[in-house]
Amino acid sequence: MKRFIKALVFFSLLLLAWEAVCRARIWSPVLVPTPWSVGRYLVTAIGDGTLWDSSIVTMKRLLLGYFFGIVIGLPVGLLTARFQVLKDTIGVLSLGLQTLPSVCWVPLALLWFGQTEAAMFFVVVMGTLWSVIIATDNGVRNVPPIYARAARTMGSRGMHTWLRVMLPAALPFIVGGMKQGWAFAWRSLMAAEIYVTILSGFGLGHLLHYGRELSAMDQVIGIMFVLLIIGLVADKILFSPWERFLHRRWGTNK
Repeated sequence: MKRFIKALVFFSLLLLAWEAVCRARIWSPVLVPTPWSVGRYLVTAIGDGTLWDSSIVTMKRLLLGYFFGIVIGLPVGLLTARFQVLKDTIGVLSLGLQTLPSVCWVPLALLWFGQTEAAMFFVVVMGTLWSVIIATDNGVRNVPPIYARAARTMGSRGMHTWLRVMLPAALPFIVGGMKQGWAFAWRSLMAAEIYVTILSGFGLGHLLHYGRELSAMDQVIGIMFVLLIIGLVADKILFSPWERFLHRRWGTNK
């Protein structure tokens, strides 16, 4: 409760400072709209359903590509941790591709798939996949070797050791990689929606792009605010509880 009150006070002061800057007319109202104009846009967008429909389209694309990236990334990460030849090939490739800016995948997706949902899906998967592979690989390699030795003395062998001992022990690291993959997937999808226009659905990135085209800064800042809220809610609901539970359960919390 105290943290909520502190956050509420902070954002209230931030809004007051924003309003003070707007009243001082340091910048043109076209460039820096007032908080109330941004609020009016959000209320209007919610009322006519634009914001809700765009959020649904964006979240569908994000979740589909994100979970597909996890499904591929987890086993590949386990394989790179198990076999040194894969670590020296796929592991190095993953490390290099993770550093590639998300927007770099957009031209490739457009050339391969055109203005389609497949292009969006490809970009989101590429934004997720490499972080999950690296996190899984690092997590398994950081598991204390005594765990595997103890499991072998109790009769564990082969895949049983990897699935019942190594993978659970590496879960705190894997969840951290999934959280990072979520952030990269968000960035990838926003880049794709800004540059790829398809008729099957307009997402939040499209609203951001059209706000720029129309010089509607209240729309641009409003959509950025919505993206911020979705990111915070996803972290608090999906990742933070699991991270706290796993670190407490595995004894790795500080």
